[in-house]
Amino acid sequence: MTHGYTAGTGTSPEPAGPYGTPYAGAAGAVPGPTPYTVPQQRTTEPAPAPERKKPGRDRYLDLLRSIALVRVVVYHLFGWAWLTVVFPSMGVMFALAGSLMARSLKRPALGVIRGRVRRLLPPLWVFSVVVLAMMFANGWNPSEDPDRGGTWGLIELFNYIVPIGAPPYPWHIGSQSGLLEDTWAVQAAGVLWYLRAYLWFVIASPLLLWLFRKAPWPTLLAPLGLTAIVGTGVVTIPGETGNAVTDFAVYGGCWMLGFAHHEGLLKQIPRYVSVSCASLVMAFGLWWASNHLGPDGWDLNDIPLAQATWSFGFVVILLQYSPSWQELPGRLAKWDKLVTLSNNRAVTIYLWHNLLIMATVPIIDLAYELPFMQSERAVAALDGAYTIWMFALVWPLIGLMILAVGWVEDLAAKRRPRLWPNGSKSGRPRPSSGARRG
Repeated sequence: MTHGYTAGTGTSPEPAGPYGTPYAGAAGAVPGPTPYTVPQQRTTEPAPAPERKKPGRDRYLDLLRSIALVRVVVYHLFGWAWLTVVFPSMGVMFALAGSLMARSLKRPALGVIRGRVRRLLPPLWVFSVVVLAMMFANGWNPSEDPDRGGTWGLIELFNYIVPIGAPPYPWHIGSQSGLLEDTWAVQAAGVLWYLRAYLWFVIASPLLLWLFRKAPWPTLLAPLGLTAIVGTGVVTIPGETGNAVTDFAVYGGCWMLGFAHHEGLLKQIPRYVSVSCASLVMAFGLWWASNHLGPDGWDLNDIPLAQATWSFGFVVILLQYSPSWQELPGRLAKWDKLVTLSNNRAVTIYLWHNLLIMATVPIIDLAYELPFMQSERAVAALDGAYTIWMFALVWPLIGLMILAVGWVEDLAAKRRPRLWPNGSKSGRPRPSSGARRG
């Protein structure tokens, strides 16, 4: 390897011996005729090689994941349909997971899949034990469920252990006047669709990445075409199989964009071209949504093709402008610890947030029993701000759940358990060469 300079002063560089020791003609050699010239001493030191940046967390991607998690909680609390347009959280989360998966697949694929599954399952098992215990305590019997009864209902309980399909749960359980509303099981277990889709993406990633490297553009755009088939009624697949295929198609484009981001494909496209094309795809998504509004209006979760195209274009723009921060800049730096905490406990926050939202209701209801809350004016004031109080209370409950069971994520990742891993010196993990779960 040359360093940009020659060893002699003649027209050709002087050949050097092993370890840089010059041959005949060097200072101190026996005088005599030689075809080589005497090398001159360098007057300046060679420029030091540029220092390579240590591989580490991309704080821009970490920030996006934190925003996505907050948006999911806010959406499930307030139910604002327009949030699915302002920030398509699930598409962003699948894209970030796809990018991390592509980075991890530099290692043997079987080991990477096993590691990803291992990080996912123990937090799920803790969640499943609590939720199933609550269901059984309220009298639910999966073998007698009118929707999924018999032996098949018992077999489907396996999805609470490994989420390869849809887990069974009762649509109504308990009493409407109980501590939790009678649809709490639907709200609690309904979030498991994300884990199912994530698991199938992880298993398929070695093949998908191979296809992407062979034919990047067809592989990148194929999920949009598949969504146009299975997400618009052209081809209807009944039951939960159809839901799983639709989820895979809708968010497959975002997962592949994660591949494109890691492989550098997006950086090869002029920014004005990628942003312009992404804007056209997003415009098509809004146009399609405007003609296929669901029961909740502009909620893109009810409109698969609009969700797929809007999320795809949105993610393209986010990743095209990706600054690859090693540290959060400027005013964002004050959020560093919360961003670190949410990324280290992303699975815990996602799994438990819906159940914790519902748990705020009986807690707030206790306020009606306070002596100073007996007037009609006080009751009306609490009624008017009820959802705001739920929003304020759910975050401390999420914090308590992180303390209670979040450390299971560390055990699943074969790390030392930590109660509050926000990046502070007391909770900072040891350096590890392994990639964190997406």
